[in-house]
Amino acid sequence: MTSYEHSDSITIAASPADVYALVSDVTRTGEWSPICEACWWTEGDGGVGSTFTGRNVTPDRTWETVSTVEAAEPGKRFGWAVAGGVVHWAYILEPADGGSTTLTESWSFPDEGVEYFHSKYGEDAQKEIDNRVAAAHDGIPRTLAAIKRVAES
Repeated sequence: MTSYEHSDSITIAASPADVYALVSDVTRTGEWSPICEACWWTEGDGGVGSTFTGRNVTPDRTWETVSTVEAAEPGKRFGWAVAGGVVHWAYILEPADGGSTTLTESWSFPDEGVEYFHSKYGEDAQKEIDNRVAAAHDGIPRTLAAIKRVAES
């Protein structure tokens, strides 16, 4: 199996605490994600172990996923696993000059996720994986730019 990873970063003219408050509020995800239209908490208060559901929409389909918060370090990191670890997402925050924040969004599609896609999609698995890889490469910079707009407005 082959796992996949991608990340990108942007500098935002806002403090790490303020940026963390945005990205850890999953109910606001629809404001910046090109695919995830809405999220809502299903259990917990946003700390590690909390769960939320996300509704994703593309021209081809609409689907929901359940995610579990894996990291919740205010001002530093907010991360979650989708569907028990099929995919991992995280925002990493680092202080930058002048009180700004460097925000990195990372995406990881581990071997377990690849195996899951092969069992779910059979012969179409690689096509589905390629679609997810393309969506991450396209979506991460768009998401970061949108978070920057929201945080700096």
